[in-house]
Amino acid sequence: MSLFLDTAKIQVKAGKGGDGAVAFRREKYVPDGGPAGGDGGRGGSVIFRVDEGMATLMDFRYNRIFKAKSGENGARKGMHGRGAEDLIVDVPQGTTVKDGETVIADLVEKNQEVIVAKGGRGGRGNIRFATANNPAPEIAENGEPGEEKELLLELRVLADVGLVGFPSVGKSTLLSVISNARPKIGAYHFTTLVPNIGMVQMPDMRDFVVADMPGLIEGAHSGAGLGIEFLRHIERTRVLLHVIDMSAEEGRDPYQDYLDINQELESYNLRLLERPQIIVANKMDMPNATDNLADFRDQLGDDAPQIFEISALTKLGLPELLHATSELLAETPEFPLYEIEEEPEGAYYGFENPEDEKAFEIKRDPDGAYRLVGEKLIKLYQMTNLEHDESAMKFARQMRAMGVDEALREKGAQDGDLVRIEKFEFEFVD
Repeated sequence: MSLFLDTAKIQVKAGKGGDGAVAFRREKYVPDGGPAGGDGGRGGSVIFRVDEGMATLMDFRYNRIFKAKSGENGARKGMHGRGAEDLIVDVPQGTTVKDGETVIADLVEKNQEVIVAKGGRGGRGNIRFATANNPAPEIAENGEPGEEKELLLELRVLADVGLVGFPSVGKSTLLSVISNARPKIGAYHFTTLVPNIGMVQMPDMRDFVVADMPGLIEGAHSGAGLGIEFLRHIERTRVLLHVIDMSAEEGRDPYQDYLDINQELESYNLRLLERPQIIVANKMDMPNATDNLADFRDQLGDDAPQIFEISALTKLGLPELLHATSELLAETPEFPLYEIEEEPEGAYYGFENPEDEKAFEIKRDPDGAYRLVGEKLIKLYQMTNLEHDESAMKFARQMRAMGVDEALREKGAQDGDLVRIEKFEFEFVD
């Protein structure tokens, strides 16, 4: 049996944008050469793309870090740096991508693509900063850092119909006789360690995919046994065939099994119960099965789902079951697992209007120095080329506009106190 890997943790890092250049025209017959520093190129993004040929996340067991290339720096004579190519990473159909608890992509369509880490924008060269008051600025930006994330990939099988039920009720046997699947079958619990998938070919050409899921035990929703893996894969299915051993040959109570399985589905995700169910009364060729089914119907009452009597071993009742399943699929829509919000188009950087209370925080280092932290402030620092005085002065003005000076005073900072931003240090001037 092949190993099936359905979760993987990976790191992705998009490319940094190229740095903008500080340069000036030095032409023989142009006495007042203006700025001529070009912009940096865009960093490459990391893009996930659905590959229908992939069936597992096995590739991500051995390769967990994916880095896109950085953009080229700007150059003299207004030449812009070249943007980097995006890094395309193939993933199986049915892969969900999570950043922490947030679902950022649900990849279910053929050749679907999604950017999971955006490349940094290239820094602006000094051509961009020329004004009437400062026609020859020595200001340029460094490239924007690319996004860096640790992602969790989860693969859920893309099947139309899911076979659910306790171990040894005959799910694997049923799949083997209705489809081209050849699951390993044995007379012991937990035979199916991974989902087995088969294509059912109907006479009217309305084919559908059936998945036999790993056997369920009570407590699956909390991670007991193999159950949580079973439930993860069943989420994608549109119709559930609830297989029950009506012979009760192992001393189990068919009605209690039915209640227990539905309880597990409800405990994991209430939406699983929105899927229509067909009850498959299996092993009807065995002694006592007819009497047990009569008791089962009495206990279910009037609001029971459809019940089909079959024997997977003798193929009794299979045509009727498959026809009903096909009809139910035709009228059952897909169940989207997640509602993913589209990111709004943001501002260029958001630095020009820095009225943001959460733009920075102030902490104290062990040596008493003040440390400035915060995503917005750190990005502004990383994009400032401090080799040029004018860039450093612009950075100081931007921090003042953010309220950094005032916040430091409120924290007790005095003239000459040390302030740090990452590895950069400067003295506070009141």
